[in-house]
Amino acid sequence: MSHTVPIPYRLEQDEDGVWCAEAAVRRGVTAFGYGDAPGSAMADLHAGVRVLIEEFGPPEAPATAASGD
Repeated sequence: MSHTVPIPYRLEQDEDGVWCAEAAVRRGVTAFGYGDAPGSAMADLHAGVRVLIEEFGPPEAPATAASGD
């Protein structure tokens, strides 16, 4: 069984023009990506997220509200 869990990320350009991306995979487990363009920073971030998921496991799905009976 598989499911998709969204991972929020932030993408910013620093004062030197380098694009920086970061995403928290789990509490205390954060991936970073850097590049000369937004796409290259996101590709670097994606690679980092994959490594962290292999090492620490996938992020847990957010809890959903239970339906009332």
